[in-house]
Amino acid sequence: MAEARTLGPRDDVVAAVGHVPARIAVAGVSGAGKTTLARRVADRLALPHTELDSLFHGPGWTPRETFVDDVRAVVERPAWVVEWQYRQVRPLILERAELLVWLDLPTPVVMRQVTHRTVGRRLRREELWNGNIEPPLRSFFTDDEHIVRWAWSTRNALRGLDARLADAAPHLAVVRLRRRAQVEDWFQRLPAAT
Repeated sequence: MAEARTLGPRDDVVAAVGHVPARIAVAGVSGAGKTTLARRVADRLALPHTELDSLFHGPGWTPRETFVDDVRAVVERPAWVVEWQYRQVRPLILERAELLVWLDLPTPVVMRQVTHRTVGRRLRREELWNGNIEPPLRSFFTDDEHIVRWAWSTRNALRGLDARLADAAPHLAVVRLRRRAQVEDWFQRLPAAT
């Protein structure tokens, strides 16, 4: 097994990568805060961010046929920040990423975040991607794939991710963040774009 390059919140990612990373993926289970952190990192480093959910979900929550090709086009660019999700495109992202930030937060934190986010989006009838909005809150009880139920059922899906990535992508530096305070500490240590 390859040696993992797992960094903590106070480790210097610029030193680990050899330069300010320009191709960054943010991993975590549903509700961990991947998109929020990806946007913040992109803004801080002046990199483009592409939200993968916007490429995956077509109108009526229908998966878009061009999804894989769209992701391929994004990761072939010289610089980007994306969420590391959707199994069918994870290898494309890993092949080109220099840094993966893993939000490995406690289950109670994630469940609180995903529930709060989902309820808020529904009450505001916030448009998400391509005209889609969160379904009625009662669908939590009827839809096995409701995002809150999905977050619960997949809460352990990334266990051992750093060891798996050491084998699958030995070129990749991985930052593992286990608490909200670590996320903020790590983020504040990133160099701001000049």
